Amino acid sequence: MREYLLCLLAAAAVTYLTTPLVERLARRLGVIAEVRDRDVHDRATPRLGGLAMLFGLLAGLLLASKLPMMGAVFQSGGAPLALLSGVFVIVILGIADDKWGLDAPVKLAGQVLAAGLMAFQGIAVIWLPIGGTFVLDPLTSVLFTVLIVLVSINAINFVDGLDGLAAGIVAVAAGGFFAYSYLLSVELGVERATLATLVSVLLVGMCLGFLPHNAYRARIFMGDTGSMMLGLLLAAATITLSGQIDPSAVAGPTLLPAVLPILLPVAVMAIPLIDLFGAVIRRTRAGRNPFAPDKEHLHHRLLEMGHSQSRAVLLMYAWTGLVAGSAVALAFFPLPIAIGGFVIGLALILVAVRRPARPKLAAVRPLRTGTDG
Repeated sequence: MREYLLCLLAAAAVTYLTTPLVERLARRLGVIAEVRDRDVHDRATPRLGGLAMLFGLLAGLLLASKLPMMGAVFQSGGAPLALLSGVFVIVILGIADDKWGLDAPVKLAGQVLAAGLMAFQGIAVIWLPIGGTFVLDPLTSVLFTVLIVLVSINAINFVDGLDGLAAGIVAVAAGGFFAYSYLLSVELGVERATLATLVSVLLVGMCLGFLPHNAYRARIFMGDTGSMMLGLLLAAATITLSGQIDPSAVAGPTLLPAVLPILLPVAVMAIPLIDLFGAVIRRTRAGRNPFAPDKEHLHHRLLEMGHSQSRAVLLMYAWTGLVAGSAVALAFFPLPIAIGGFVIGLALILVAVRRPARPKLAAVRPLRTGTDG
């Protein structure tokens, strides 16, 4: 645990210290989110915050490569290189989109390229815990991996709509994923889970280091550079754990841990996934492009109910923590205790949602502040 904590602190510190430098760079290059009719922010705000997160990721990986336990991750195969190849492609794509605004087909092609690079280099779903162990053929493995990465990238991109929202949700989700993958890799000796554990803890550090600059009122946005990279890293952690862990190696107080490698990734991504699929269905039914921006995301609806931006963000954090935490609890506690905790948490959040801190104002336009759709 000590080495993981050191990696988290390194990623957080480097991200925090480099964000002001990236902010100045973004202003100099003109990578600015201007105020538009469909936005909430009332001042031009730099993008490119994801670049500082990249520096945090690299610092954490560099430190991990020098640590005794973590060093094994870098000696056992090419997974770190595969991860970085996908990250660099997605960061270049994000920088271009933040600067010039790329068309959806171009962005999709870049995302497929990043996912494909990782898949062909070994970060791919090998089998699924369905009916025991269902082994995927090479082509299906690559295609399924690319699909997971695309969904994860766009889910985080869509949820990046309020100051601090995406960074906080990813931090909470990655924290839950870290807890479970740490249990597998350290407590149960599942060696393949180590990379997933490392990526998860670095995600927490990167997001915590960025949040002081991105919380309301944000001085910098992560942009697509950040949101797409976070989505790709979450997907990589999911794939290296869920798609490569033999379900027969997982045991616990209930039968559910055997299916947790599938359940947990869905749980930690539940809120972004609900927002993503809801937006796609909503826009498709209206005959619009599923990637065309609108003002009906989950966070917009919280604003419509009268919640402030900060309170809406905290409620989204709470939803993510409840779902992810309940899924992780299934690996540690008997089913009745896990369900009981979920019910209590759900009741508390519903009370908070129905009681906004301020009365609903008809004139308020609940529009996004981020750079996603």
